[in-house]
Amino acid sequence: MKCPECDADIAIQDDAMSGEIVSCAECGADYELAKNGSDVELKKAETVGEDWGE
Repeated sequence: MKCPECDADIAIQDDAMSGEIVSCAECGADYELAKNGSDVELKKAETVGEDWGE
């Protein structure tokens, strides 16, 4: 698959499961795998920031 950010190749394992996080080796972007049958999509992984009580 191609990285939506930088268009580099991202290798997806055949046994990868929906919800698994994969990273682009080129730009470091993290994506969540979304499987729908045999279709696989990359969704931008949500990042959780630090909560400083603000």
